Amino acid sequence: MALLHKATLHPTKLDLLATWLPGRHWFAGPPGVELVSRGAYRFDDPAGEVGIETILVGAADGPVHHVPLTYRAAPLSGADGWLVGTTEHSVLGRRWVYDGCVDPVYAAALAHAILTGSGQAEQYFEVDGRREVREPSMTVVGDGAADAQVPTVGAVRRVVDEDRTLVDTDTVELVVVRRPGPGAAGAAGRTLSGRWDGQSTTVPLAYARTR
Repeated sequence: MALLHKATLHPTKLDLLATWLPGRHWFAGPPGVELVSRGAYRFDDPAGEVGIETILVGAADGPVHHVPLTYRAAPLSGADGWLVGTTEHSVLGRRWVYDGCVDPVYAAALAHAILTGSGQAEQYFEVDGRREVREPSMTVVGDGAADAQVPTVGAVRRVVDEDRTLVDTDTVELVVVRRPGPGAAGAAGRTLSGRWDGQSTTVPLAYARTR
């Protein structure tokens, strides 16, 4: 379960991505292009410390980019090169926003979602002491088994940031598809797939396999 705040961000997520994305070699679009969100999904951090959100974003007439983000209350040690930026959250204060592929909390959540087939977290707003469900903006499914034994992910050892980004952890190998679509190449292991407004068929978003 992901508990959200009705809050404002300055700069916004799209503002941060508009500056950061053109520096990624897998980004298909010119600098300064106006980005639009195609959908998003979240995972839950069991410790309740790190926000985990993946945004599908692109230019109005361009390809969709699959961008996992983590939101932290303090800098992530050793991850300066993966910092997307900082933003001021009207409830939580300053948040450090990272490319999730380098964050072990994201890696653990992605592995669990794929290998157990649990998919995305349910999202709620808390309003006047009551929880209100936030309907998902896209559909995400994993093809793993609910009774699967998921090894603990302790560290991200290596990230190879290509069109299909390899996230090599101490126990699980993950692949994040940066530009998902019908023509995206497959990979070994269990699969996380999704569809969103404008993408009528389910396509692979990420893969996981244990060592």
